[in-house]
Amino acid sequence: MKFDYDLFVIGGGSGGVRAGRVAAEGGAKVGLAEEFRMGGTCVIRGCVPKKLMVFAASYGPAAAQARDYGWDFEGDKFNWDRFQPNMHAELDRLEGIYRTNLGKAGADIFNARAVVKDPHHIELSTGEVFSAKHILVATGGAPFIPETTQGAELGITSNEIFNLEAFPERILIVGGGYIACEFACIFNGLGAYVAQWYRGAQILRGFDDEVRGHLSELICERGVDLHLGTEIGRMERRDGRIWVKGTDGREDVFDQVLFATGRAANTSGLGLEEAGVKLGRWGEVVVDDYSQTSVPSIYAVGDVTNRINLTPVAIREGAAFVETVFNGNPTKVDYDNVASAVFTIPEYGTVGMTEEAARAKEPVDVYCATFKPMQRSFIGRHDRVLFKLVVSQATQRVLGCHIVADGAGEMIQFAAVAVKMGATKADFDATMAVHPTMAEEIVLMKTPTRTG
Repeated sequence: MKFDYDLFVIGGGSGGVRAGRVAAEGGAKVGLAEEFRMGGTCVIRGCVPKKLMVFAASYGPAAAQARDYGWDFEGDKFNWDRFQPNMHAELDRLEGIYRTNLGKAGADIFNARAVVKDPHHIELSTGEVFSAKHILVATGGAPFIPETTQGAELGITSNEIFNLEAFPERILIVGGGYIACEFACIFNGLGAYVAQWYRGAQILRGFDDEVRGHLSELICERGVDLHLGTEIGRMERRDGRIWVKGTDGREDVFDQVLFATGRAANTSGLGLEEAGVKLGRWGEVVVDDYSQTSVPSIYAVGDVTNRINLTPVAIREGAAFVETVFNGNPTKVDYDNVASAVFTIPEYGTVGMTEEAARAKEPVDVYCATFKPMQRSFIGRHDRVLFKLVVSQATQRVLGCHIVADGAGEMIQFAAVAVKMGATKADFDATMAVHPTMAEEIVLMKTPTRTG
């Protein structure tokens, strides 16, 4: 059978674009459809604009610290109207790069919604229908607002937060995951009053418990009004603002309410189940180790599969898909020891196992140090950094590394190389420290804080 395309990709995010570009560069005829903007969540509505906001939020406290170091100047109030156009100009530039690189590789780009009609056909919202030997679903995920919350339609998600016309002087962040904690720190750093309500007992579920407690304390010390065991009971529009009542009885009024209560795979209305593709409990596409679905001609990569929802993982999955399907070299993605960072202020970088997960597997030695870094202690600040290694007692291999500090995201990338290579505690100990730095602590911890 002759097909219009060797590969048709649905979704123009990092994973889909990587797969489409690499396949096209290898000689495959590729089509790609994106209904919103090229770049996906990461570039347009996630990692990139969020990190730009993290940078912006860091300058206010830095200005205050500079005065304590002897600088004389008056720091301006944050100007949302100046920042936002610059941020969107950068997003436009990055989207252009995605389009250009994909086009240069020879792929056809369609600015339209695509749905799967059957194992080998895709229909666009323009009415066009194309046949494809292989179909790759890379539609990512999307935030959602709990429908059970009365008045929830008054709130926004991380999709809308970057497009606010006015800066919210008072904002409520609902949720306790990394997105909620990041935006709580961002708006606090930009000068807003920030309340964060989370129904759980501690923020950042799934991360290391000791780090969770440490970050919770730091976030509160920086001024975020964090309330645990609390969620919204009711919301109403009152005098142009949003009145909110919590399940614990507290009431307050905000300019904006941001729901960061989870994300779901973006599979609704794509025609996948009708085509025979199996979906999971939460709507995610079920795939095997090679990203193949229950329909042999249809594959899926990235957040839509709900494996590890990180941009570099989606990119690696897209490349592995091309290697498997078009290069005849079956390739699995290695999901062990994937490093990540939570861009709170300060940041949290992590790779490998949490202390709790490691203890459930085998006896471990835990090395942990918390202290005031020199930059902060000089000016009387109480910020405390944390460095932590989780080590196997049997093999002395470092099973997990956790860092809470300014620049932790940068530090953990290099620590991840050592952990991925199977470095032992003796390897860390044999490494000469770089002095004076915060990071030297990671090779100076000699006595376990606790064992067992």
